[in-house]
Amino acid sequence: MLWSRVATIAGFLMPAALLYIGLVLLPVIQAVYYSFFRWNGLGPLQSFIGTANYARVLGDKVFRGALAHNLTILVLSLIIQLPIALGLALLVRHNLRGRAVFRTIFFLPYVLSQVVTGVIWNFVYLPQGGLISRLYQAIVPGATPPAFLAHPNTVLAALFVVITWKFFGFHMMLYTAGLQNIPAELEEAAQIDGCGRLQTLRYITVPLLGSTVRLTIYLSVLGSLQFFDLIWIMTTGGPVNASETMATYLYKFGFLRFQLGYGSAVAVIMFVLCFGFSLIYQRLVMRRDFE
Repeated sequence: MLWSRVATIAGFLMPAALLYIGLVLLPVIQAVYYSFFRWNGLGPLQSFIGTANYARVLGDKVFRGALAHNLTILVLSLIIQLPIALGLALLVRHNLRGRAVFRTIFFLPYVLSQVVTGVIWNFVYLPQGGLISRLYQAIVPGATPPAFLAHPNTVLAALFVVITWKFFGFHMMLYTAGLQNIPAELEEAAQIDGCGRLQTLRYITVPLLGSTVRLTIYLSVLGSLQFFDLIWIMTTGGPVNASETMATYLYKFGFLRFQLGYGSAVAVIMFVLCFGFSLIYQRLVMRRDFE
């Protein structure tokens, strides 16, 4: 009887386990192995160079700049994107007329693929004939509209506007779901005891929403460290590496320049950063949620 139960459990777990091993574990192991070679991906692995690829990656100022850009997007997401999402979730939470329509409108950008989003916003940012350039010329007639995606000082901010537009609706829906699980009686009791709306929000609503806030921070950080599609479509990491991220850097060296050994080292560094953050964050911050 026991062996029958074990066989049944193994039978159900085996397909998922095989997919996980084949699509996640083996590629990670292969990337680690390839990172110790100078390899273009076409011939046999013969030129073993040890940790030279890692030393080259960490010593490259372009990669350090790409990492800084990822961290900039990460910080801006935490201090701008998530508060906007929480604020809108609170606004459409109550008996607001047409709140279902507002929720749908705010969530629609997230449904679009990142490629489609990048193409749309490329047209919006066009220096001549784009939506922003037309608005700029309407406000300041005769002036030359700024090329936000072509200037190193503005490209990252312009990209973050698109990132916020694309993803804040997703976080808003998570906050909305979390708010629905908070009993209205608790907030009403606080107001009866003399708490104003801000005090109720600070001492009742936000603490009870803590698990959702921790989840959105976790997802936002991991997403910020892995940005590729949207940035590649809009700027390909330019101009002069001003919007380079670790993922676009990896793609350029690993696939466009056929330096797969070097690209594998970049991939391993990205994996270590994401995996290390996941372990530490879940251990120190999300542990009580799991318990």
